[in-house]
Amino acid sequence: MLENDLLNKWDRENFMHPSTHLAQHERGETVNRIMSTGSGSYIQDRDGNKFLDGFAGLYCVNVGYGRTEIADAIAKQAHDLAYYHSYVGHGSEVAIKLSKMVIDRAPENMSKVYFGLSGSDANETNIKLIWYYNNILGRNKKKKIISRQRGYHGSGLMTGSLTGLELFHKKFDLPLDRILHTESPYFYRREDLDMGEEDFANYCAQCLERLIEEQGADTIAAFIAEPILGTGGIVPPPKNYWNVMMPILERNDILLIADEVVTGFGRLGTMFGSDHFNMKPDLITIAKGLTSAYAPLSGSIVSEKVWNVLSKGTDENGPFGHGWTYSAHPIGAAAGIANLELIDKLELVENAKETGSYFNQKLSEALKDHPNIGEIRGEGMISAVEFVSKKGSREFFKPDQKIGPKISEALAKNGVIGRAMPQGDILGFAPPLSLSKSEADIIVDASKKATKAVFG
Repeated sequence: MLENDLLNKWDRENFMHPSTHLAQHERGETVNRIMSTGSGSYIQDRDGNKFLDGFAGLYCVNVGYGRTEIADAIAKQAHDLAYYHSYVGHGSEVAIKLSKMVIDRAPENMSKVYFGLSGSDANETNIKLIWYYNNILGRNKKKKIISRQRGYHGSGLMTGSLTGLELFHKKFDLPLDRILHTESPYFYRREDLDMGEEDFANYCAQCLERLIEEQGADTIAAFIAEPILGTGGIVPPPKNYWNVMMPILERNDILLIADEVVTGFGRLGTMFGSDHFNMKPDLITIAKGLTSAYAPLSGSIVSEKVWNVLSKGTDENGPFGHGWTYSAHPIGAAAGIANLELIDKLELVENAKETGSYFNQKLSEALKDHPNIGEIRGEGMISAVEFVSKKGSREFFKPDQKIGPKISEALAKNGVIGRAMPQGDILGFAPPLSLSKSEADIIVDASKKATKAVFG
């Protein structure tokens, strides 16, 4: 048996894949693409098929594939000190250096960073920090957290509850108590088509304010939001959204968690999405772009306001009882340092802004007049194309028609990877921040061909 065939057999017999139709995969009814090598914006499978990765893995290989600087940093750290824990004041040189680099790049008033391994565990940490914070302040009822419909914040028990997508709740007994959901900032899918963007932003603010009034501000601890919806459809907020949302949070003493797992470290053409939209977060969640996924690492960035209360709490109650074995793992930290140095050296934040603008413009010019494309949207180096059955009446396809997956597969046949987003017929793009304009043209051309292949 050929090695590739044997790997395919082992895969279906032994490997449980995330976000996968398990039965179909085991039966051999799904694509089984085993990746082998990568360089720049390209990835190649074991059969020799080469793809321009228009989604940077899962929005995460920001510096591109094959960066030897990061690989060398990982190897050196593994030789020097592969692991030591960070409990009770211990640490490593690389973890300390990376902490400084992160805080130097974070929005002002950020004080400390706690490292984990994934965006999900970072948001679990955020929830615990917020509950601890309010207990120290004697606000024992102020524990509920508001998320948004179509938001994505992880796949754990609490973080899966924060996520506002049915797929991540169905048959998992989620969401758990203490989690509430408010209106999604999804202008294209608004119910009242007569609303302009600013009117819709005001409507979202009214929905939030009404929920707070119904529940009682004294029970609401925090509001969590991505600067731009990611897995929920790649949706930038409507105009003036954060300008009308922030005062409501401040007035009701509700902390803001900015989930920047996707947007942190350059994706929107700014170092953080919070800067891009003038958000004022109390905690920031980071992960993917922190290491460009060369090694697992995440973080919870804590503001000075929150840190001061946490610190006070340990004076009153003793050591802070939270930690992961792999917190601030030295290999992840070494990858993070090399990654952030590369982002600066290659001016990738600037490229995300310039080439991202070019890509979004060319994508819109190429596809906007197609009768089955309802909206093309994006910000910086992240974009989405939403497909509809009838453009004028904004009539959506039925889920069982699987238009999104069909488009994604047609795109792959043209040598480009895009993502069929999980809730709606939406094709997502989030290429490496190192994408060139000529590579952007390749994605646009393949998108045109894929659209024609599916719709004729």
